[in-house]
Amino acid sequence: MIFSKTLTYWYSNNKRSLPWRETKDPYHIWLSEIILQQTQVKQGLPYYNAFTQKYLNVFQLASADESDVLKLWQGLGYYSRARNLHATAKYVANELNGEFPDNYKDLLKLKGIGDYTASAMASICFNEATAVVDGNVYRVLSRYFGIETPINSSKGNKVFKDLAQELLDKDNPAEFNQAIMEFGARQCKPQSPDCSVCPFNTSCVAHNENRIKDLPVKIKSAQAKKKYFNFLVFISEDGKTILEKRKTKGIWQNLYQFPLIETNSIIEAKSFRQHLKSHDLLKEESFELSLYNKEPIVHKLSHQHLFTNFWIVNTKKLPKKGISTQKINEYAVPVLIGNFIEAFNF
Repeated sequence: MIFSKTLTYWYSNNKRSLPWRETKDPYHIWLSEIILQQTQVKQGLPYYNAFTQKYLNVFQLASADESDVLKLWQGLGYYSRARNLHATAKYVANELNGEFPDNYKDLLKLKGIGDYTASAMASICFNEATAVVDGNVYRVLSRYFGIETPINSSKGNKVFKDLAQELLDKDNPAEFNQAIMEFGARQCKPQSPDCSVCPFNTSCVAHNENRIKDLPVKIKSAQAKKKYFNFLVFISEDGKTILEKRKTKGIWQNLYQFPLIETNSIIEAKSFRQHLKSHDLLKEESFELSLYNKEPIVHKLSHQHLFTNFWIVNTKKLPKKGISTQKINEYAVPVLIGNFIEAFNF
């Protein structure tokens, strides 16, 4: 009880003014929670504003084209979140008459909604006493109580969920949940938190035992795989290029990219030109080939590192149907491609 009161008192004096804290509308809370997954507030806020301004309610989002949703999401990463967002909007609009379920158990059934988001929505929108556990909560609880159970283990999931539920202010779950997340984000930061002004500094195990840097504990994930991407950036004399839609399942599903050739390692220009002879797009076309970037661009994802080269292919005409380079910004692309397009300035 003392922990809860201290936490909510800190929150009342330190909480940020954010648009989703001014409402209990499930649509807006849902949007904010999905956008803020693995995303800091300062990065997610412009996206939240963009979505709520373009799609005023779940019906408008449901009726949008997926390509438009992906384009608006561009730059946030983890594009499966955007695809699930759109799928859930259509389900809620068409099957539930626009009404989100009013409890944790049924919210959990919706696509893209896990324990954290269901708990946040249930507590904030419907005052259900169910505790949230996210990265911020893991950090606060592990440090305060000195818990060494790995947070990315099944045992850790249960230990921290049970503890958060035990500490939860059952009379005001929404404020408690928002308070502990805010506390983790602003006070009990991952790196170099200012423990001198922390209201828990006399009772925090990690602080008293000098273990702030050691907690929370996380099992090291497998080493990321290396992949070698070579994008062909066609430019024809009439100002067109080629973008292809990724059909295969994966993080970039349904996003657009330049024609891609994967190799087993970083490849030099002379060897790559030979490699292109077997590629359908360049079999019978005369072209000029040049490497845009001097060093491979390394794009790091959670499970793989992409060593990327962009090859500029100047040709009289395209080997297949293309698009005007003036319209290239209308297409939803991965951030890796988007950064190149911005830098290249077609």
